[in-house]
Amino acid sequence: MKCYYIDSANGKTFFDLREAPVPQPKKGELLVRVRAASLNRGEILASISFHAVNEAKPAGGDCAGEVEAVGEGVTAFRKGDRVMGRARGSFAEYAVMSVDLAAPVPARLSWEEAAAIPVAGITAYEGICSLGRLKKGETLLVVGATSGVGMFAVQAGKYLGARVIGTSRSADKLEKLKRAGMDVGIVAEGGGFADAVLKATDGKGVDLAINLVGGGAFPDCIRSLANKGRLAIIGYVDHKHKAEVDLDTVHGRRLQVFGVSNMLTSAAERAEANRGFIRDLLPGFAEGKITSIVDKVFPLHELPAAKAYVESDAQLGKVVIKVP
Repeated sequence: MKCYYIDSANGKTFFDLREAPVPQPKKGELLVRVRAASLNRGEILASISFHAVNEAKPAGGDCAGEVEAVGEGVTAFRKGDRVMGRARGSFAEYAVMSVDLAAPVPARLSWEEAAAIPVAGITAYEGICSLGRLKKGETLLVVGATSGVGMFAVQAGKYLGARVIGTSRSADKLEKLKRAGMDVGIVAEGGGFADAVLKATDGKGVDLAINLVGGGAFPDCIRSLANKGRLAIIGYVDHKHKAEVDLDTVHGRRLQVFGVSNMLTSAAERAEANRGFIRDLLPGFAEGKITSIVDKVFPLHELPAAKAYVESDAQLGKVVIKVP
């Protein structure tokens, strides 16, 4: 089968097209005929220590497709079922997926829409629900709202009954998000948005902030939080991995700061997050209240071009790879 490996040199990642045998599912696994896979920004950032590529490895982190075969003990899915989920090596014609990380694809979704969900959707779920503990009636701030995770975070926040504020450097992209239900859009290049957030909340601040931008946005995220506010650190698109911490504000307002990453989570933790996502947010996709916003689709053989497009920061939502 055709598959891509990811490697790095001189601080940058690159993809290498190879031929490999079709993998076989082990106990508790599914063999999936991949129809589409998504390109997640974190997977191509060699500058982040947890994502560093020290040797070539199968590329791609999530996909959607048809179950081709099931391993020992699998009863939840059978051959021909439409599934989506995290799967290492998903930029390939076939991939193996743990049954604990698989989810049924709602009938209304195309392969491309389904493939855009698993990593970004579950990351948003953890930042907002399992770790962020967003409640109905609270206010959510999504910094970098027009990214893949940001789009899901905005919609999930609205689905759960929160008021949602989003930031982006693109006014046009924010207008599209407003049409999708976002309450307030703030144009900001990295930081510089705290005053506007405080004005939009009558000086109170937000209950939960999701930082998808990085260190440049961190000080304004802290300033934007209400008493007992929570801040999730998820992305570093500005490549700034360090920031000063206003300890007086964190201490005085009893703030909580936490990270959301897939890299060091155990198999049990990933399975728990998948179950929570299926329970709390997947119905929103099935009902059409949360949608996958796919910006552009590239064929498998154009994966390097898709990577360049993502690195240009041109997209609104997700970039997806279609597998023939």
